[in-house]
Amino acid sequence: MSDLNPSHILQIGMGFFASKALLSAIELKLFTALARQPMTGAEIAHSLALNERAVPDFPDALVALGFLRRDGDGPQARYSNSPETAHFLDATSPSYVGGILEMANARLYRFWGDLTEALKTGKPQNETKHSGEPMFAKLYEVPERLEQFMSAMSGISAGNFLIFAQTFDFSRYRTLCDVGGATGQLSCMVAAAHPHMRCTSFDLPNVVPIATRKIAEAGLSDRVEAVGGDFFADPLPRADVITMGMILHDWNLEKKKVLIRKAYDALPEGGAFVVIEALIDDERRENAFGLLMSLNMLIEFGDAFDYTGADFEGWCREAGFRRFAVIPLTGPSSAAVAYK
Repeated sequence: MSDLNPSHILQIGMGFFASKALLSAIELKLFTALARQPMTGAEIAHSLALNERAVPDFPDALVALGFLRRDGDGPQARYSNSPETAHFLDATSPSYVGGILEMANARLYRFWGDLTEALKTGKPQNETKHSGEPMFAKLYEVPERLEQFMSAMSGISAGNFLIFAQTFDFSRYRTLCDVGGATGQLSCMVAAAHPHMRCTSFDLPNVVPIATRKIAEAGLSDRVEAVGGDFFADPLPRADVITMGMILHDWNLEKKKVLIRKAYDALPEGGAFVVIEALIDDERRENAFGLLMSLNMLIEFGDAFDYTGADFEGWCREAGFRRFAVIPLTGPSSAAVAYK
């Protein structure tokens, strides 16, 4: 009798069942509805305009997956959020991380269906597949899609940015520029945690109004500014600390090195260049999320890829940086730091 068990193979192979159940629940705003009050299956169906066939299977599946709790059995049983979904998937919660999952549902879920083609061709499988236009040009051309992307990046980055703002030693620095700063989230977190810091969020011009609005909502307009520009075409704003949160992995090696060199040139002696990514472990055996994210970069861009801390150090040494550190953040993510 063999001790081998196919359970893990089947769980991963059929994992899209569970993934889509969760993504549809987020799309339907089920967790936001249940944040107001527990509901029976019939009440869920009525509230979300579901067919009667959806219950009880849909909410019960989410119970079995650990995303919902159920009090009682049968038609009168009442469903409520788990502590995690109440905290992270209620769209009205300040801790909402569903933006990245909304984007996964609207965009990435279907693109990953073409992973085999991406592996064979090395070409993107996203909106650019048929148009041939650059990915960000397509992503940013529709305001609603741009807002969704900004929300997605905010959701997936919030925990990492907060820990970085709280743990990195800013005492020797006075200014920070977050390159590809999106909504200004990282700049605002650093400014809020360190009253002596002045921060710049640098991104494409059509992102600036979104960032300016978010900065004003945070009450930090006196110390955080959104500036428009192209980080390939324009010099980076000078600052004591240059950060890039989930930016460097968007590009091929040649462009990665261009951005690293631009960061080096924008820093003073003693300045710090920080990238926040799902850094792959140096032996490339453990950080499955980082490796899968690198495959996602293949699907999105073709020649873009994620990297290890050792890779980052090697590229930064070429640019002239001399000292390095890696700061663990949340889950699979880390901050890699290069000091000039």
